[in-house]
This record gives sequence, C-alpha cells and structure tokens, in this order.
Amino acid sequence: MTIDWSAFTPFRALVGGAMIGGAASLLVVLTGRIAGISGIVGGLVRAGAEDRSWRVAFVAGILLAPVVTRLVDSAPHITIDAGIPTLTVAGFLVGLGTRYGSGCTSGHGVCGVARLSMRSIIATIVFMMAGFIAVYATRHLVGM
Repeated sequence: MTIDWSAFTPFRALVGGAMIGGAASLLVVLTGRIAGISGIVGGLVRAGAEDRSWRVAFVAGILLAPVVTRLVDSAPHITIDAGIPTLTVAGFLVGLGTRYGSGCTSGHGVCGVARLSMRSIIATIVFMMAGFIAVYATRHLVGM
C-alpha cells in the first residue's frame, strides 16, 4: 500500500480520531458495550433481537462513513501493491490474531488502552510489534 504523504493532512487525522473516540464513548455510555469491531460483528450472528439493532447500526455507520465522507470531500489516492493471495492470507492472520487476542485493535487499542486495561495495553503492544516485524520481514528479508 502506498500513501501520498504530501497529501497528508493532520487536521483530517485529528478529526477522524476524534470521531472514532466519540463513537466509542457514545457506545459505552449509551449501551455499556465496548466498541470492539470483531466482537460487534461476531455478536451479530448470535445476538438476540434486542442486542442486534445497535450492532447493525454500528456496522452500518462504519460502512456508510466513507461513502458520506466521499460525498463531501475528496478521497486520498491509495494504491494497494499486494495481490489477492497475499491479502487473503493477511486477512486470515488478522482474524486468527483477533480470536487469540480476545479482541481487535479497536477494542484493545482504542477502548482498552483508554480504560488503562493492562491486558489491552499488552495486546496493543503485541499487535504493533507483530506489524513492525511483518513489514520488516516482507520488505527487507523476503523482498516483497
């Protein structure tokens, strides 16, 4: 993936981060639930009728946000250099890590760290280190 850093705007990043934090805060205040995407999506298949509505609304918001943003602003140019097999394996490994880590980066990294959960802090450090190692290995050792 290549990002045009000359088009990076810190203000957009700040607004996006504030929106993520605001959504996570609203979810915990209004429902008492943590905004971990893997748990929210995973819970859709086993949720009862009273629990399904907020999950569907949250996922719909995630899916519609880029569409709405694109209507009011231009999207950055992003090029994904990896092929379908690489992306498939990467997606599988992320899903596997999410299950083993009992949550995803949004649950642990955004919500857990904000609550000063030691488990989430350690999980987030492990997520980041695994990402650093994977990028180093694929770019410098394997040469992808």
